Parts: sequence; structure tokens; C-alpha cells
Amino acid sequence: MTALPRLPSPHGRLIDRSQPIGFRFDGRDVTGFAGDSLASALLGGGETTLARSFKYRRPRGVLSLSGFDSNVLVQIGPDPNVCADTLPLTPGLPDIESQNRSGSAARDRGAWIGLLKPFLPVGFYYRSFFRPGNVWPRYERIFRARAGLGRVGVTSVHQAKDKRQLFCDVAVVGGGAAGLAAAMEAARAGGKVCLVEALPRLGGAALYGPEAALEQLRPLIREIEAQPSITVLTGAFAQGLYGDYLLAAEAAECFYKIRVKAVVLASGAHEQPIVFRNNDLPGVMLASAARRLIWLYGVKPGTRAVLVTVNDHGLETALQLSDAGVKIEAVADLRGTRSARHDALAERGAAIHLASAVYEATGPGGYFGGPVASVQLARLDDDGAPTPFGPPVACDLVVMAGGYAPAAGLACHRGARLVYDGTIDGFRVENLAEGVSLTGAANNVFNLATETPEQVNHPFPIIPHPLGNDFVDFDEDLTVKDIKYAIADGFAHGELLKRYSTAGMGPSQGRQSALAVLRIAARENDIAPSEMGTTTARPPLRGESFAHLAGPCFHPHQRTPMHRRHLALGAQMMPAGHWHRPAFYGGPGERESAIAAEAAAVRSAAGLIDVSTLGKIEIFGPDAARFLDAVYVTTHGGQPVGRVRYALRCDGGGSIVDDGVVCRLAPEHFYLTTTTGQATATHRHMLWLKAQWRMDIEISAVTGAYAALNIAGPVSREILGKLATDIDFSSDGFPYMTVRMGTLGGIRVRAIRVGFVGELGFELHVPALYGEALWDRLLEAGQTHGIKPFGVEAQRLLRLEKGHAIIGQDTDGLTTPQEANMAWTLPKKPREFWGRAAVQARAKAKPERLLIGFRLTDASAPVPPECCLIIEDGEIAGRVTSAAASATCGGVIGMAFVSAALAEPGKAFSIKLPAGGFISAQIAPTPFYDPDQERQTL
Repeated sequence: MTALPRLPSPHGRLIDRSQPIGFRFDGRDVTGFAGDSLASALLGGGETTLARSFKYRRPRGVLSLSGFDSNVLVQIGPDPNVCADTLPLTPGLPDIESQNRSGSAARDRGAWIGLLKPFLPVGFYYRSFFRPGNVWPRYERIFRARAGLGRVGVTSVHQAKDKRQLFCDVAVVGGGAAGLAAAMEAARAGGKVCLVEALPRLGGAALYGPEAALEQLRPLIREIEAQPSITVLTGAFAQGLYGDYLLAAEAAECFYKIRVKAVVLASGAHEQPIVFRNNDLPGVMLASAARRLIWLYGVKPGTRAVLVTVNDHGLETALQLSDAGVKIEAVADLRGTRSARHDALAERGAAIHLASAVYEATGPGGYFGGPVASVQLARLDDDGAPTPFGPPVACDLVVMAGGYAPAAGLACHRGARLVYDGTIDGFRVENLAEGVSLTGAANNVFNLATETPEQVNHPFPIIPHPLGNDFVDFDEDLTVKDIKYAIADGFAHGELLKRYSTAGMGPSQGRQSALAVLRIAARENDIAPSEMGTTTARPPLRGESFAHLAGPCFHPHQRTPMHRRHLALGAQMMPAGHWHRPAFYGGPGERESAIAAEAAAVRSAAGLIDVSTLGKIEIFGPDAARFLDAVYVTTHGGQPVGRVRYALRCDGGGSIVDDGVVCRLAPEHFYLTTTTGQATATHRHMLWLKAQWRMDIEISAVTGAYAALNIAGPVSREILGKLATDIDFSSDGFPYMTVRMGTLGGIRVRAIRVGFVGELGFELHVPALYGEALWDRLLEAGQTHGIKPFGVEAQRLLRLEKGHAIIGQDTDGLTTPQEANMAWTLPKKPREFWGRAAVQARAKAKPERLLIGFRLTDASAPVPPECCLIIEDGEIAGRVTSAAASATCGGVIGMAFVSAALAEPGKAFSIKLPAGGFISAQIAPTPFYDPDQERQTL
């Protein structure tokens, strides 16, 4: 099938007629043009039925052409639910299919389900399929097979859309007249501006209007495009407005995260349908959709049209359609006053009917249904009751202009609410957040010559029909009767009505239904519409692809001062947060043997590891000790100068989030370390607490300022003795858990005696520029003693042998000190610390799970990966957190969370492997190695 002739210029402003593009839809060839949307190309190619409805499989076509309804969702290759309204037509598209049909959209063999409509009232599945308790899963499979949308391509290739971070003073959403004026005004005031427009060009509604309106804006558009302080994003849709003024916008190949100080919403308004019988047939569309078709894409939406309107915008649309060659057969105006525009349409042959509406649209009939073929008109009395009159009017296009609702979803994301205003018979926005403002149609102002709201709505543009099919929500196939039935069932409140009937829960999120639902509900409840509450709007404004959400993020890479030395030694690097760390030293195929050799060296001689990635923070000031007592669960206020203490930090909910050590260098000077992953978070948390508590301290993050090395093993003291030093490294001069400052090998050093790997060990912190020099000197000094560099994997094995938990691996976001066997860290005397109330409250309850050590009972069993499930008596009883094969301990050892009832030494349990099958294990006491701590205190 070839494309039909398009309207001549200036119609079709977005298309390039010199670039035809062919594609296939439901097995048929269609041709469009570059610049078309997929929907406009289909209509231009003669396709009117583009999809089948969600519930009753009714034929559907273009409604809004703005990307806010389910009428035109299609399947493109493996991608379901693609909006044909907004998808640009590009060469090479995969075969396109309509959704929710058997056969084709035009000839759906599953259309018989519509005959069951009288037996499927709103909420029928809630009331009919919940007894007995096991029946719902069976019916659910049937319902999901019969009703639904596209097919998820589970084998599709993963895509990654780009992400960009933008920063500006003012973001303006909407490139129409109001948005252009706001952006220019902000730029003239000296602000840096970001202008976000969903259409491919600036101009907003003027783009799909007569040439005179657009010509009026062109000077301003040129000025904005030449203004260096304004960043223009066209083809970008603003999806959400979040806390801290983060505006998210989605373009075809990019996701923008825009940080702003203020937001101006010039996002326009959503045109509303008029409710009458069969108002969902293909060929029944909003007036704005008809204007988009002729002005943006040069598509004549029909040949013979009937207009039903509540405002002059509809009459203007009829005149523009007439100019484009569409014969206006009749105008049904719900208002009772005739105007010059009515007279102009009458002169062109249109029958003018005031205080009238469309009562019923009729299609071709038959099993499959199809586009609109005629309408029946009706007079409205003073109460709005319809009385049909005259013969049906033949037509292939029905244009609805039912008023507007502000496009204020972004404002609602920041706490604003839509409220019904009886003076304009529609919604207005109240409770705007600070820094968020509305302008133009979003503020109910539709006329460039005035700043006051214009009367464009009707109090009740709803024409119920005794035979039904008067659709209120096109996404969910909801009619007037469905809303009335839901209210009769007791779900009268707006939020309950929404959830019971599912009104507003489809792709349009109520943009074309919320106002009508509110009006019907108010009338049924016999209250004013303003007394009905509205529901809450949440981001995103329309469907987002996973490719945009899960696309590439900003991943900074950090390298320690000894990075080049690790590469020279053949290290296999691994990520650790932002850092690159050596996993082990050796070839890729030598992993297990290399880790075993490195661990053996630490146990028998000495090993050297780069621990520069540890977070490092210095705290100075009179309140330093008191501050640390308030931050950490552990006590540091009475910590002597020169001593080191283990530090444990919990969050406000009483869960462990970080650990490290705190060194007291002077009465008012502390140096502390954190885990690699929590360095930034701990520093940020401390700064926030300092501001809250107003303590007299200074906090400095010095992670990058210091390189840190840990030399561990029974001969590490002898190796250190080979370097010139003024530090006494003897057992008496440098006891376990103390800190000393001095020089080592001519380098200023902070030496901390700790034992994470369970051997005599010293952590050496030096200025970053001297890290390589100290690394080289220690390896050289230790050559004759068998020193080896060791990586993260060997370190993890060594600490596992000691039963030391790694925060974030052996704990999770809910782990308490009691569950991790760290109750000993809690203060012995009552004092305030962050999370105290939660820690104490959770400590009163008996833990439901405990962190335990285990051994595999079968020497030939494989090492279970982390997170393998623990099974007891056929039930899940926990999960593995760490496991490794240990030559020192003679088998596979590990740590796991188990139910408190299972946590008894010697208790047997099973571990389920990922590939299936079970291995046997037994709870064992920790530490597995050197339980009396003799090695690390040498």
C-alpha cells in the first residue's frame, strides 16, 4: 500500500515529502515520510484502525496524537507498548504489529469478548474469582492472555541510552508562546535557562495552527535560538519533577537529568473528549489531534466531518479542516449562543445545531467493527438531558472539543493538587511548591491578549446512553455505567473509585478521563464537583523505556597511588566501588592457586596489601570526642590518646551501615577510617550531623590525601625493622590497637596496629605521593623473608578464617548489631548516639536471625556462592553471605544468616546450589583460625 497524497504546504510542517519511508504494519506495506510519527504515517497510508482496546477488544484509532493514551500502542519487534503517536518514523524499523488482537487490528478474531460486556461489570474479578482461595491464579492466567497489551521480548538485545547531566537557573517546560516568553524573560534577567519542548521544533500549539499564529512567534524563536544562555532541548519530554529540583526529560536517544533552581511550567493543557455512545470508534478524535494531523503532518483526517464542541476552539478547528478540504457536515455546539464562527461554517454548508450534542456514533457494524460511519445528534434541555432528532449524519470523522484540563502533572509531582473550580467548570492548580510556577494554558490562560482564564469548558459534556458504550476512560474500557456501578458498590471517594474501577490507571493516567469521572461521581453523590477530591499524580508522566532508565550512568574511576605497581606485578584488577583494586596477582587462569599462595604467605611469613581505598576522615576541635560518641554506637569519648578502637555506625533505623577504626592522635584530634563503599556517605552524614548539632569541630575528608598499606604476617615486624625509623615497633612499644606517628624509611607515617586478617599487622598511612616509595621499600626489605603482595580475594579469605564480618557483604540494610553478634559494641552506660532509640528498641526483641559460621561436611562439595539459600526441613532458613575453601582450616568454611532457632553449634543444615542439588553443612564456632587471638597480638 502506498501513501495517500498529503496536503500541500504550509500543511505538513514537520515532514519532508522528498524522503519517503516504507514499513510494514500487520503484514501490509505502508509508506510515510521523514518527519512523520508512526501514527500519522499510518493514517496517511489509509490505516484508521491501529489497535484493539484493553478489555473488550474494540477497534481503536488516533484520539489525542500527543502520546497520552493507549489507542495507538503498537509492537515493534521485541518492544511492546510503543506509542505510535510520538515515535518518529525512521528507515529500517522492524515489522510493526498492532496489539491485543488475533489476526489484525482491523479484523480481530477475538472481538467476540465484547459480546460478554453485560456479564463483566466493573470490579467483576474482585467479586467473582476469590473463592476458593486457590482459584484466582488459574483465572488470572486466562485474563492476562485475553486482555493486555504487547509481548515482552525476553531475548531482545539490551540497549543503553545516553544520559546527560545539565545545570541551569531556570527550566522552562514547553516551547509554545508562554514558554518562549518565560525563557526569554529569564535569560534577559541574567539567568541560565534550559527550555524543554516535546515537539521537534519550537512553537508549541502554534505549530499546529494557521500560519499567522506561527509567524507571530518566529522572531522570538530566532532570538531564543541565538541566545547563548538558553539551552534548547527539542524532541525531549519532561517526565518528572523530583526533590531538590531535579527535572527528568527523555529524548529519543538520551535521558536528561536537569538540576535547576526554579521551574516554569508552560506545558499547556490536555484536551478533553466528549462522552457519547461509541465515542471510541476510529475516526473519532480530539480537535487538537485533527489540527496536528493537518498542520504537522499534512494528513487529511477525513473527508466528511461532524464537529461536537463546547468552545470556540472547536469552531476554529472546523474552519481549518474546511480550509484543508474536509467537508463539515454538521456542528453540534453544547452552548446555546450563536457566533460569527457559526455563521462562517454555515456559509460553507455546515448544519449548525446549538444546545446540541452527538448522541451516538455508528460504525459499519459486523463482527469486527470499524471506523465511524455516521452520528445521531440530540438536543439538550436545560438540565442537559438529550433528545435525539433528525436522521443520522453520514461522516467518516467526528471531531471533539470538550474543553481542557491543565497539563500540570509536573507541578503535582512536587505536591501541587488539581482542584475543581466552578467558575471555569474545570481544574485549576493550587498549592504550588516554592520555585514552581505555571503560565499559559497550564494556568488556564489560552489567549495571548489576556492573562485571565478563558471559559473553554462545559459543566457536563457527558451524554449518557441507555445502551452504554459511552466511554469515559478509553485506556480501561470504562463507561458511564461502570463509574456509576462503582459508586453504588460503595467506592465513592475519588481514591477508592480510582482503584476499584481502575479509572485513570492506564497509560493516559487520567488525562482524558479524570475530569469526566469527577463530574459523574459528583452528580451521583449529589455534591458539587469541587467537593470531590482528586487523585495523586506520580512520575513518570508517560511510559518510559528500560533502556532510558537503565542506560549508562556516570561511573568515576579512582586509582590508588600504587596502581602502576600492581599492574607491573601482574595483578588482575577488580572494581571496589569507584576504585580499581588488585583481586589477586597472577594470570587469569591462576586465580585459585594465586589466592591460596598469597594467603599462605601471610600466615607463614608476610604479605603486603594496598588499602588506600579505605575512607579516611580527620576530626578536630573541642567537641570532637563528644561528636564521635554521638555518631557511633561504639564509645570514643574516653578513648586514650594513642589508642585505636573499633567503630560501628548504625542508621536511624538501628541497622548497621559502616565500620572502621578510630585513632586518637591528640585530645582534640581524631583520625578514622571507614569501609571503601561508605567513605563518601559517612563524611556527608557527619557534615549533616555537625550542622544539626552545631558542634565546635572541623571535619576533613582525606581519603585521597593518604596512601595506606597493610603489612601482615609473623615476620612483618622484622621487615619493618630493616627500614630506618623512629617508631618502636616492638610488642611492648607498639601494642595491639594503638597508633604511632613518626618516620619509616624517611617517610612520614601514621602507623596503626590492627589485625583484620588475624596476624601481626601494621596499617601504614602516608602522604599519597609517597605511597609507591614505601611499597617498593617494604617489598625490597621483605624479599629474604618471603613477603608477597596479596589482593582483595586473599584478604577476604583470611578475614573469613577469623570470622570477621564485612559490612555490606555479611550484613544487609536491616542487620542489627545483635544479629551480627556485635552486641558487645553497644555502650555499657546510657548515652545518646545516632539511631539509639531504634537500636535499643530492636535489641529488646529476640533476633529472628543470627550471623553464624559453618563448615561443609563433605570435603568434595563445591564452594557455595554468596546468597545461596539455606534449607531446613524443606523450608528456607537463611542464606550464605561468604564462603571459601581454606587450606589453613582444612575445608570449605563460610558465614551465613540463619533463623535463630537453627543457630546452635553443631546443627546440620542444607545449602541449595544455583544449578540445583544440595550440599550438607554444619554450624561451627568462629573464629575458625586462632580463636584465642594469639597471632594478631604477638
